[in-house]
Amino acid sequence: MNILIDNKSGVPIYDQIYSQIKSQIISGILEQDETLPSIRALAKDLRISFITTKRAYEELEKDGFIYTLPGKGCYVAPKNVELLREENLKKIEAHMDEIVRLAASCNLSRQDIMEMVKFSMEEQE
Repeated sequence: MNILIDNKSGVPIYDQIYSQIKSQIISGILEQDETLPSIRALAKDLRISFITTKRAYEELEKDGFIYTLPGKGCYVAPKNVELLREENLKKIEAHMDEIVRLAASCNLSRQDIMEMVKFSMEEQE
């Protein structure tokens, strides 16, 4: 598992850990039931507080991405298809917001945007 911390980003460290582990789970880099590093080991590797790592793991567990077996450790949870779909829908909405913003700055019409989307979808087929 590869996690990079950017101290200059302004994003809280626990959130950087959360986001990177979640991304690796969704993309399949981390597979179902794969063992995650212990909270203490990850904190030591990243040279950060145990509490910060613990918070990231707690958030991941709360959101259904990992599960904990007391005394054994943390593992990647089985992929919840509905949860993954919801995550992807959120990404699509964020991209669409950006498209609308960029289109407005270029004075594109709704028709222009629809044609661009249609063209992109046809290329994917």
